Amino acid sequence: MLRSDAGSAVAGAGARIALLIIDMQNAFFEDEALAGQQQDIVAACNGLIEAAHGAQAPVLMALTEHLQDGSTWTRSMLDDGQGFIFRGTRQADVVAGLHVEEVDVVTKVRDSAFFGTDLAARLRGLGVDHLVLAGVSTHSCVAQTGADAFAHDFQVSYARDAMGSTNQQYADAMLEILSDSYRQPVVGQAEAEALFA
Repeated sequence: MLRSDAGSAVAGAGARIALLIIDMQNAFFEDEALAGQQQDIVAACNGLIEAAHGAQAPVLMALTEHLQDGSTWTRSMLDDGQGFIFRGTRQADVVAGLHVEEVDVVTKVRDSAFFGTDLAARLRGLGVDHLVLAGVSTHSCVAQTGADAFAHDFQVSYARDAMGSTNQQYADAMLEILSDSYRQPVVGQAEAEALFA
């Protein structure tokens, strides 16, 4: 069950690695581009979860939840006069088939899982210095979380097969920037799972 709010692709000696899965919620897969990728992304995320659990590595999930009163809405939501992913709704639920047993949850209201949350402190408390990122959308929430992880001095690897985007052109551009400028490698499924070995 979900537990609520309580450089190189090779982790260095003594490094502790964790898996962070971002926004695998029904709302995001309402988009046609992501809906077609859902089954493959879920399967890839499950493979990473299994590998992480097998290595006794921490597994966390960042979920977006907003309040209907508008107090948590983004600037664009306020401008449009319309929010979404309201707490307690089907939109906010984790997608079917994702193995979320023994997964800690970080609740967020912005793209980055670090913004306004205790994620950095939780990771430090676990001794984590390397994150494998997965989830949606690559060019927004995943990328922003990766950029903020860099700012917090965490090493990051992106699990390409366990991510999806509503705009592949944007996703490719963001991953190129993050990989080149922040030295955050983008790895395939086998390599991502092997990081937990």
